[in-house]
Amino acid sequence: MVRMNVELKARDPDPDATGARCLALGAEDRGVLRQRDTYFAAPRGRLKLREQGRPDDQLVAYRRPDATEPAQSAYRLVPVGDPDALREALDAALGTVVVVAKRRRLFMWENVRIHLDEVEGLGTFLELEALVGEGEDALGAARDKVTRLRAELAVQDGALVSAGYADLLLDRPQALLRAADTAMRNAYAPYSGFRVGAAVRGATGAIYAGANVENAAYPQSQCAEASALGALVTAGESAITAAAVVAERLERCPPCGGCRQRLAEFGPAGTPLYLGRPGDVPEVVTLGQLLPSSFGREALQR
Repeated sequence: MVRMNVELKARDPDPDATGARCLALGAEDRGVLRQRDTYFAAPRGRLKLREQGRPDDQLVAYRRPDATEPAQSAYRLVPVGDPDALREALDAALGTVVVVAKRRRLFMWENVRIHLDEVEGLGTFLELEALVGEGEDALGAARDKVTRLRAELAVQDGALVSAGYADLLLDRPQALLRAADTAMRNAYAPYSGFRVGAAVRGATGAIYAGANVENAAYPQSQCAEASALGALVTAGESAITAAAVVAERLERCPPCGGCRQRLAEFGPAGTPLYLGRPGDVPEVVTLGQLLPSSFGREALQR
């Protein structure tokens, strides 16, 4: 069953003070949890194995946009009886991306989970998760509760965090470059011998990669960027927040003119594009720099 939350995340420099505010609001202190989340390279959305002590271990599949405002997430929870065996199987099939270990103090206020998290390697955070119930304005009610709690718990604008813990632990440009490099190694380029890989990050945080596919009839060939965007759309997404391109024979391989237009269809002018190789410091350009005065959908709406 698909469940829905409205979520908000922020850095929390004083968890003790936040905990006191929670109690003053009448929130119920549910104690401390120790959680270990192993993230896998899922082709759609995000997938993690949450180990927090049997029988509460869970497989969590979810989609959540990167946003600093209260954001809607959709998720599925599957009970797990043998986390060790499942972790090994998922690692063999998909590959492990990152492991997030945290100490979580849990409060409940109405149907909102308040998490005071101490995350290894990152620091302390506040996370709000309001369950979206049934009814005509259930989503609006959940947003209102998160907005109220943000004010009551004195969450400042500068403390808000858009990315999840996994993304914060990862070097986000390097994750894209690694995905592009892996795709590049599978490129079908028997005629030019010029293998290229591209990767794009969707609004849910998922990464989609593709390689160039050549054809004996040259015009029927497909660039790596087009392959990656095709994977994005096939997964049900329609926007990108970042992209990367890796080529076998060039240290920096900018997209061709056609692919600049393709990328601009799915990302605003400020979307970063990383050019280089995994492990190196990439060159960073924006889609607006690559394609100034571009033709976009706004021209068709006049």
